[in-house]
Amino acid sequence: MSPLRTLFILGRISNLPTVWSDCLVGWWLGGGGNFAKLPFLFLGVTLLYIGGMFLNDAFDEQFDRQHRQERPIPSGKISAGLVWRWGWGLLAVGELLLFGCGVSTGVLGMALALCILLYDAIHKAFTFSPLIMGACRFWVYVIAASGGETGVGGWAIWSGMALALYVIGLSFIARRESLRGPLSYWPVALLAAPVALALLMNVGEYRQPALLLSGVLVMWTLRCLRTVFWTNAVNVGRTVSGLLAGIVLVDWIAAVQAPRELGVAFIALFLAALLAQRFVPAT
Repeated sequence: MSPLRTLFILGRISNLPTVWSDCLVGWWLGGGGNFAKLPFLFLGVTLLYIGGMFLNDAFDEQFDRQHRQERPIPSGKISAGLVWRWGWGLLAVGELLLFGCGVSTGVLGMALALCILLYDAIHKAFTFSPLIMGACRFWVYVIAASGGETGVGGWAIWSGMALALYVIGLSFIARRESLRGPLSYWPVALLAAPVALALLMNVGEYRQPALLLSGVLVMWTLRCLRTVFWTNAVNVGRTVSGLLAGIVLVDWIAAVQAPRELGVAFIALFLAALLAQRFVPAT
């Protein structure tokens, strides 16, 4: 394993297209514009995500030595001390970049950083840690919206909450990858939150595209879930990887009223997420 690939695995970079998708829709829901702020926004959130993933492995060192010895730290590909330093450094630089978008964006970024640290520290011991994971994605929407011309509004908040519920659902499913016990069906209901919101808030001329995109998300979600609920060879990792890529579809639904050009960006990010997962594991 090359040093660069080790860093890619630690940072779960195959999920970055979903982070960029969150930033894109959040920014649009915040009124768009302010293009000079976009590099600070996208790069800042990207570094917070990667830093959080590094620290996730650092906090999980003892667990991984017992249960996931293929991870970079227990396999000896990189030292725990170096991972700690990289993680803290990336968080710090990411936060500074968000302050480049404005004080309000920087302060909201601090809330995201705190959620990241809280999740990393307790997610193995706290049964309801997926709630914190959902909060992390919610804050990305709010942070991105704060960089738009109109700022944080109802659309960004409600859409962020729908995404949070989706992420909470897939995170509860993901927990079965490292914990014993049967899979529960109830997290599936949370995966439907973006569809419910889209059908509730889009009327008139936007009703039909909302139905179309909702149908795409539902079909993709069912395709992902079949490898845990409707097969004898259960593969939680494959299901979770597919649902993670589906975050881009959730974002697209939130931006159903956006110009079609934005839809092209979501398609590209969705395909990029699937392609990246072929080279770097998403979980």
